[in-house]
Amino acid sequence: MEIRWLEDFIALARTRHFSRAADEQNVTQPTLSRRIKLLEEEMGVTLIDRNTLPLSLTAAGETFLTAAEQITHTARETKRRCQEIRDAQANRLLFATTQTLYLSLYKSWLKPLSADLGIDVELNLKSTTWLSSDFVTALRQQQCDLMLCYWHPDIDAFEELANDEFEYIRIADELMIPVSAVGDDGEALYQLPGAKRDPLPYIGYHENVMIGALIKRFLQQHPKQPNLTTMNENAHAVSVKAMIKEGFGLGWVPECLVRESLKYGRLKPAGDRSWGLPLETRLYRLKHNPNPNLTAFWNSIKNIPVPDAELISVTE
Repeated sequence: MEIRWLEDFIALARTRHFSRAADEQNVTQPTLSRRIKLLEEEMGVTLIDRNTLPLSLTAAGETFLTAAEQITHTARETKRRCQEIRDAQANRLLFATTQTLYLSLYKSWLKPLSADLGIDVELNLKSTTWLSSDFVTALRQQQCDLMLCYWHPDIDAFEELANDEFEYIRIADELMIPVSAVGDDGEALYQLPGAKRDPLPYIGYHENVMIGALIKRFLQQHPKQPNLTTMNENAHAVSVKAMIKEGFGLGWVPECLVRESLKYGRLKPAGDRSWGLPLETRLYRLKHNPNPNLTAFWNSIKNIPVPDAELISVTE
């Protein structure tokens, strides 16, 4: 049984005439008659009384008409909703980003910007827990249209992004800085570089996290060798910051994440600017992604000035 057969039956019930119903349905009369006969065979009853003029419905036909109208209405509504979903998805861009960049750039800048451009963006929430390699895989397999990430030449997992199949826009500069809780004297509780006999407690990142491996390499190459003892390791800068605020140790976090805390004295720098690790914030895409909204968004954002650093901060 097909939906169009039900529509044929409804037209016949309305017109009470095979020829008129066939004209309405844009089919030949023999075709419509055959479909009605198939419906009757399917139901095992006579639906149309062909001995009356005009035609009339049998008792079973009246019951069947009510059901047919309900089914066709539901089918039309379902189709309409599915098309709305299709249209919404066609107008959507799927983002992948880290937790920190979601809290800063994505929410405060990219999301409002996309709204101004009339393009719907949606965050792949799973991406806030991805490893570096997961981002590249997702971009290549079009599990996301855009990837907002921190970049540094020493991030091995991002070497693939140098391939011709990807392109990027530099969005902003960021600095990973060491911070500490505040002591009773109003100064940093922990101050780099620390002493060999009394190493500083360190709140770090797991090595399989992009920033973790990067900071480890940075500290190994720093001219002032720090004296640290790892107290805790996390996957997210937000968690590192929380541990630092509780006084468990010092750690490196993106400056945007602690700008307000530093401004109001809730945290203090744990070292001078030489201990800062510079990063770039980049927006990547796969060049051959066929999404037309991606092209429009990309071309628009290339001509928009880089946001001021003061605007890229997380409200606490």
